[in-house]
Amino acid sequence: MSGDAVGALVKFRDKHDLNFPLVSDTEHKTLTAYGVWKQNNFLGKKFMGVERTTCIIDPEGRVTHVFPQVKVKGHVAEVLAALNN
Repeated sequence: MSGDAVGALVKFRDKHDLNFPLVSDTEHKTLTAYGVWKQNNFLGKKFMGVERTTCIIDPEGRVTHVFPQVKVKGHVAEVLAALNN
């Protein structure tokens, strides 16, 4: 889920040839509910943005795993391990 507009997500999806939908939340309601819409600080400037987080949601709609402050390296293996448990 992203705070970006749908048009920006379509461009991103097409650029990276993704085969799944991306979800826009420009009003930040769901992002706030999940606790990932946060104040960030980059080069001394403060701004609101999404903290990279992966949530695994089971078929019944329950969040089973949360991976906060995601770093790319090793993340796929970590998520796959959680899915296989």
